[in-house]
Amino acid sequence: MPSFFTNCCVWLGAVLSLPTAQASEAQPQAAAGHLERLAIHSEWVQERPVDVWLPDGYAERAKAGHRYQVLYMHDGQMLFDAATTWNKQAWHVDTALDRLMKAGQVDETIVVAVWNNGKYRAAEYYPQKFLAYLPEAQRARYESQALEGRAQADDYLRFLVEELKPAIDKRYATRPEAASTFIMGSSMGGLISVYAYAEYPKVFGGAAALSTHWVGIHEANARFPLAAFDYLSRSLSPPQGRRLYMDRGTATLDALYGPAQTMIDQIVRDAGYSEDSFLTRVFEGAEHTENAWSARLEVPLRFLLHRQ
Repeated sequence: MPSFFTNCCVWLGAVLSLPTAQASEAQPQAAAGHLERLAIHSEWVQERPVDVWLPDGYAERAKAGHRYQVLYMHDGQMLFDAATTWNKQAWHVDTALDRLMKAGQVDETIVVAVWNNGKYRAAEYYPQKFLAYLPEAQRARYESQALEGRAQADDYLRFLVEELKPAIDKRYATRPEAASTFIMGSSMGGLISVYAYAEYPKVFGGAAALSTHWVGIHEANARFPLAAFDYLSRSLSPPQGRRLYMDRGTATLDALYGPAQTMIDQIVRDAGYSEDSFLTRVFEGAEHTENAWSARLEVPLRFLLHRQ
């Protein structure tokens, strides 16, 4: 019989799916800087809102020749404005970055907030090449049920790299090199951020994965973490100037992540990462929520975006 803890995790998983189904497409409002909405046609994925956050003074500084580093973030509808999110929580990326930039702790940055695609969120965010390391029957069941019949992560990354990034670099005053291009997400968004970092080392110079959903489903298991271990042990390149951040809480769904994250940390170190290129943190009592990620957001932002 499933334990009370397992039942709670399954229930929580259902709750976590709600923002993808119920989020309004109303453009969020920024408390600092301002947001622009882009319409990006894609050959690889279904179209969805993309909101670009620009810090105060962007237009004037861009005209003067200043260039900005770029942070690509998943689950874009949850990042700025709690009034427009399903659970009335948000990361408040705008206020965090505004505070850090004004304090001189990070270099000037714009944020590209890519909305998730509703019921296809897991299909786009679960790393496609992890699937090859799952037993055949489990892989087929997961693709059919959790991924809505087809893995789409590789297509999603091609959208980011081949379509969205060129459009951003053409429209905005960016520094397009990998050293100034970063990617970040939480939960399944943490998985796809690590995957993007591994698959495109010449595109993304840093990645942050908060509360990374290594377990794949909403209960403890070995198969999904082992698939991640197998892929990363073969595919994670040495840092060569790049930076990787990972963390987890210890409450609600994050309580499942400890054993897997410990192993992932060792795989990263085995790939040649040191304190300068890899930061992993545990936040005691932190839950699997936007409020929790917002509370610690400045830690990964400082690590990835600090002034060189």
